[in-house]
Amino acid sequence: MSRKKLVRFAQNEANPNVIQAGKPLFENIKGNWHEVQFQNQNPIVVELACGRGEFTVGLGREYRDQNFIGVDIKGSRIWKGSSTATTEGLTNLAFLRTQIQNLDQFFAEGEISELWITFPDPFPRDGDEKRRLTSPKFLDMYKPMIKENGLVHFKTDNTGLFDYTLELVKSREDIEILAFTHDFYQSEMRDEHHGIKTRYEKMFSDKGEKIKYLKFRFK
Repeated sequence: MSRKKLVRFAQNEANPNVIQAGKPLFENIKGNWHEVQFQNQNPIVVELACGRGEFTVGLGREYRDQNFIGVDIKGSRIWKGSSTATTEGLTNLAFLRTQIQNLDQFFAEGEISELWITFPDPFPRDGDEKRRLTSPKFLDMYKPMIKENGLVHFKTDNTGLFDYTLELVKSREDIEILAFTHDFYQSEMRDEHHGIKTRYEKMFSDKGEKIKYLKFRFK
């Protein structure tokens, strides 16, 4: 392992805005995010597969009256968002290092107000459907954690994954679609996101890829 990674991992270990294995809160944070981590009752917004945290940090800057949690398994990626939040004094940000399939171990029923699924791996092969973050398996896991009328946002450049997800949510009686577009930056919804882009979103946009967006909620 490189020296740079070792330094970053040590900083993650010391930084209170990173929740990861080995820290006391890792085993006890479920149902306690408001009281223990943020020490307020502001709404909790979670971004899955947050990577370097550009989107989580961007939202945290815009909405100081909400709490934001970026989830990713890669400690070297989380380090970037964590360090930026610390440098800027953004106390409404935290980062959870875990596999997303274990998300229900860290959030109690109704603890999340909004969920963002941003540019996940499309897993295009039919045999990999269960690994998609918008598959029935994952949607069923998210549902109890999201409070009544809570929102789910999904953004991707991948047309196949977007069409799969759109058709899936249309087929479910427990989901209400609120908005969707196959060309986000030519839609009226773009201003709602304050120009905040993930690293992958910027990369795909610069290549001319159209960004797809879907917003829905569980009934």
